Amino acid sequence: MDAGSIAVPHRTPSAVAQQAPPVSNTRLAMLVVIAAESMLFAGLIGMYLVFRLSARDWPPPDLPRLPLGMTAANTLVLFASLVPMTRALRAVRRAEKAALVRAIQATALLGTLFLAVQGVEWMRLVRHGLTLASSMYGATFYTLIGCHGLHVLAAVTWLAVVAVLARRGALRPARHAALEMCAMYWYFVCALWGLLFPLVYLY
Repeated sequence: MDAGSIAVPHRTPSAVAQQAPPVSNTRLAMLVVIAAESMLFAGLIGMYLVFRLSARDWPPPDLPRLPLGMTAANTLVLFASLVPMTRALRAVRRAEKAALVRAIQATALLGTLFLAVQGVEWMRLVRHGLTLASSMYGATFYTLIGCHGLHVLAAVTWLAVVAVLARRGALRPARHAALEMCAMYWYFVCALWGLLFPLVYLY
């Protein structure tokens, strides 16, 4: 047998190229985090409903009512932050650095405003006697809404870090997983507030 009779199989580029997974590892990790957070809030909401449905008076007549008007306006502030966040994702895919930085900063600013208004609301409620120790109504309110506030604070801090990365040019069309993961988390906290607001303030 001569050397010319040995056939060497030809490998096409498609045979050696690795196919990209349908969901990246970073997105999968973020989905796992969101699923875990959803389970946490499912438990907190379940706790709230148990006490809410078993109480004769909710809220108790001697405690202040929640500021519906202020919180409704604050809800619009949080939902408005979805617009610049979506613009940030569009800007990074188009390599528009200036627009990207402005959009991330606007999202962080609206999130900070949401937290500031909540802080003012809480201080007024505490001055009028609604505290963690005042009743089960106060305990469940501060636990549920406070837990969401901590998540918004974590998301705003994440946004600040992403804004620094954007200003340094670290976010590019081919590499912006940090922004995508932050956006996923921000959409989650906004959607969660869309559930908590009517449950706690309207029901």
